[in-house]
Amino acid sequence: MAYHKKEVYDKEATDQLMTAYRSVLTAIGENPEREGLQKTPERIAKAMQFMTQGYNMNASEILLSAKFHESYKEMVLVKNIELYSMCEHHMLPFFGKAHIAYIPDGWITGLSKIAHVVECFARRLQVQERMTHQILDVIQATLHPLGVGVVIEAQHLCMMQRGVQKQNSVTTTSAFSGQFMKNETRSEFLKLISTDLS
Repeated sequence: MAYHKKEVYDKEATDQLMTAYRSVLTAIGENPEREGLQKTPERIAKAMQFMTQGYNMNASEILLSAKFHESYKEMVLVKNIELYSMCEHHMLPFFGKAHIAYIPDGWITGLSKIAHVVECFARRLQVQERMTHQILDVIQATLHPLGVGVVIEAQHLCMMQRGVQKQNSVTTTSAFSGQFMKNETRSEFLKLISTDLS
């Protein structure tokens, strides 16, 4: 499966979504035939397919597409990876950044592939906690490194726009494996990203 951003829409899915969103507009008291809304069901249908394209991506294949032998055994860190996702409870966006590190054990991957893996899992209906572990698990299973560390910090519109309406809340999740379970390695990782978490 392709994992790069390419706006290709399934006609059957688009038609089904358009019908559903016309019903939604009517249900909330709007008129889907008024000028400003006539093309809205199609726009939302295409936007929804774009925002959930992660279901058509394979994170392991992404990493394998640029997997190379390398003797380097120090930490590799990619930080400040932007992410945009939707919470599966209210289908409202959450957004933020991911910091991901691993310690190779004979294999490395292209740095951009780490960002593509984030995209793969973010472009689905998600919870931040699960996504954190999904990213860690696929890197661990595909590259077999000595360890992986993942920290995600995000703001959730389900807390900001509705519900408790706390505008400045940030949720941070983390997951560690292998060498990152050791205090020394985990502390080094957290120190390297600490300027971004402050």
